[in-house]
Amino acid sequence: MTKINLIGLDADDTLWHNERYYAETQTKFADLLSHYQPEEWVRKQLLQTETRNIEHFGYGIKAFALSMIETAVELTDGRISGQDVRTLIEMARGMINAEVELLEHVGETIPRLAASHTLALITKGDLLDQEKKVLRSGLGKYFTSVEIVSQKNAGIYARMLARLSVAPENFLMVGNSLRSDILPVLELGGKAVYIPHEITWEHEAADLPASGTRVFFHLDDFGKLPELVQELERD
Repeated sequence: MTKINLIGLDADDTLWHNERYYAETQTKFADLLSHYQPEEWVRKQLLQTETRNIEHFGYGIKAFALSMIETAVELTDGRISGQDVRTLIEMARGMINAEVELLEHVGETIPRLAASHTLALITKGDLLDQEKKVLRSGLGKYFTSVEIVSQKNAGIYARMLARLSVAPENFLMVGNSLRSDILPVLELGGKAVYIPHEITWEHEAADLPASGTRVFFHLDDFGKLPELVQELERD
C-alpha cells in the first residue's frame, strides 16, 4: 500500500479560473495596438516579451502588465500615448480585482480531500495577488501549508518536501500545467495528477509523460480526485 502523506494542489486554473482573464486582456491589448500592428503580430510579440521577462519579473499580473507596457512601447516606436499606458494599467488592475471563480467540483471536493489528507497549496506568482486570491476563494482553511513560489522546478519541490518532512514517493501533486505541476514532481519520484484546463498559457506547454506507470494520472474532472487517491492507497 502506498501512503500519500501530502497532496499538493496548484491554484490558478486548477482550483479557480485565471488564464481566461489573461486571454481577455490580451484581446483588448491587441485591439488597442491594432492601428499600429496586426493583432496576431501584437500577440506574438507580447508572448516573446513575457517569456523574456520571466527571469526579471517572475510570474503574475504585475509582471504581465510590465510586459504589456514594454511591448506597446516597442511596437509603437515609443509613440504610445500616456492615456493608452493608463488604459493598460487599468486592465491589469481589473485582472487583480476580478472575482475568484472556482472551477467545477472544486468547492465540494477540497473539503472531502482535507478530511482525510494533509493538503498544501503550491502556486507561483506575485505574493500579494496570490494571497488575495486564496483569501477570496474561501479555501484557505483547508490547507495546512500555502506555498507561493517564484518558480516550480524539481529543486523547489525538493526543498519544500524536505521542510515538510515528506518523502517524494508519499507526495501527490495535482495541477493543470505539465511543465510546472507534473514533470518536476515525476523527476523527483513523486506522483502527479494532470487535470487540463480549457486554456493553457503557451509557456506551460510540454509533452505528456508516458501513461500506465502508476505515478502519472490524467483526469478530466476534479471531482474524480478523491476516488483516485483512494485507489492509489489501495495499491
